[in-house]
Amino acid sequence: MSSLVHLDLSDNQIEGANPNSFARLCNLQTLWLQTNHLSGQLSKFVQLLPRCAQNSLEDLSLSENVLAGSLNNLTSFSSLKALHLDANQLSGKIPESIGQMSQLEDIDFSINSLKGVVSETHFSKLSELKYLDLSFNSLVLNFHSDWVPPFQLSDINLASCKVGPLFPKWLQTQNDSSQLDISNAGISDVLPSWFWRNFHRAYVINLSQNLIRGIFSNLVVKFTDLALDPNYPLTRAQASHLDLSNNNISGSLCPDMKLTYVNLSSNSFFGELPDCWSDLDTLVMLDLSNNSFSGKLPMTIGSLFQMQTLKLRSNRFVGELPSSLKNCASLEVIDLGDNKLSGPIPTCMPSQLCHLIHIQIMDFSMNNISGSIPKCLNNLTTLAQKGNSILSSRHPYFRFTHRPDYQKKYINYEDDASFIWKGIMRNYKSTLGLVKRIDLSSNRLTGEIPSEIIHLVELSSLNLSRNRLTSQITPEIEKLQSLDSLDLSRNQIDGRIPTSLARIDRLSFLDLSYNNLCGKIPTDTQLQSFDPLDYAENPQLCGPPLKKMCADQNEPTDLSNEEDKDEFITQGFYISMEIGFVAGLWGLCGTLIFNRTWRYTYFKFLNDLND
Repeated sequence: MSSLVHLDLSDNQIEGANPNSFARLCNLQTLWLQTNHLSGQLSKFVQLLPRCAQNSLEDLSLSENVLAGSLNNLTSFSSLKALHLDANQLSGKIPESIGQMSQLEDIDFSINSLKGVVSETHFSKLSELKYLDLSFNSLVLNFHSDWVPPFQLSDINLASCKVGPLFPKWLQTQNDSSQLDISNAGISDVLPSWFWRNFHRAYVINLSQNLIRGIFSNLVVKFTDLALDPNYPLTRAQASHLDLSNNNISGSLCPDMKLTYVNLSSNSFFGELPDCWSDLDTLVMLDLSNNSFSGKLPMTIGSLFQMQTLKLRSNRFVGELPSSLKNCASLEVIDLGDNKLSGPIPTCMPSQLCHLIHIQIMDFSMNNISGSIPKCLNNLTTLAQKGNSILSSRHPYFRFTHRPDYQKKYINYEDDASFIWKGIMRNYKSTLGLVKRIDLSSNRLTGEIPSEIIHLVELSSLNLSRNRLTSQITPEIEKLQSLDSLDLSRNQIDGRIPTSLARIDRLSFLDLSYNNLCGKIPTDTQLQSFDPLDYAENPQLCGPPLKKMCADQNEPTDLSNEEDKDEFITQGFYISMEIGFVAGLWGLCGTLIFNRTWRYTYFKFLNDLND
């Protein structure tokens, strides 16, 4: 097929190529083999490419295979415009000869094991370069401070490359970039004043996981005031993805722009949140956690109708929850823990919280919230209905990909969360979708644990500890079969521990300490396997694993707060049941002992069942 110009074999299970596969494709301009199982040395695969097409081949994509070895000299393919070798197992250095391939517009070497120094020589003649992705390698970018690149990049992706410690000055020459990712790049410098001017058209800005500081060191004002300064046009930017997390940025905040994803967590932002959120109707994810924001949550935060994740943990917010929160009906994750929110849950709020039917993580822990737990918890559909959970919690946001073979206007942001799980602070990302939890611990909640909570059959963690809850544990708690962690400690819960609690097979963490529970701990290997400290400081509680033995060792484990026993269960019932059990057991065992064929068949069945 010597007239072939475009050949696309991507997204298959191709493992290799015959030496003569492409030999006569002298007119070949595009060869796409990404997302296959190609293996071996890259240099050997390059030898399979048609020599007669060295002046015609413009687009070569070998992404997402298992090709190894080093990047060999490809300068003989003088017409190459796009070279995609990302997501392989390439190692070694990037050859300086690549800087002589003057037609290159698109380079993607990301997600490999490349190392070494990248200098000006690598780009000496790449005046046509538009897209550069070297991210997730062990590369060191070492350019002279006065270097002026020959190119104008649209996409700059250098995540996890060594770019710092100084902020890369050559970026000042890039005036038309739409995407910039220099996260985790070892930068420990002040963000220069020209930055927002140069990247005001970018819709993806990721500077996270650096030590960038002082973005507003001289401007303790709101973002809206920055519109008066032509050096800070961020207020009207078109960014859809803004990630400045894990830096040392300070100042106040009111991002007046069309954003979908905003992560400013783990910085030094301070002050109140302005009442300016009405215009951010495109926001899907907002993370302001681990800052020093203070004051009340603004009512306009309820205008974020499309928001799926709201994380404001570890700030200094005070006052009551805004009643407008009910309008955020798309919320899946809400984390307001470790603030100073106070006051009773407003009368209108319980029902409004239960409008959040998509919620899978609700965390209001470590505040001063009072009142009772809403009784409408069964309205939380995601937690109340059995379904197929996905591993991660993903939210789509707009991001243009330049590859013509698989352009996507929307890609997924993969959410993560850090919280105390079974007494240990943990971070979840790839499995966050499986974590369905409610944490209202360390507040001033009163009243009983609503019986409606038994409808949350998908709930994996429930933490109501360190409150002032009373009444008893519902005997129907066994319906929470997905429960892995239960913490009701440091309340005023009384009554007996229901035996049904032992029938939650997945339960691996339990803390009922510091309550007013009484009676004998139900005798079951599940409940006896927990540490005695999990039952401590319940003065009237007895039985294993506690050292305190019950006064009446024959005290039944059936509890006063469970359903009444049926009247036919008498002493004669138990005697009859024992006789029937013995007769049935020996009837089976006797048959197996005296009948060899049945015995072999039975044990073969057990082996097959075990397999």
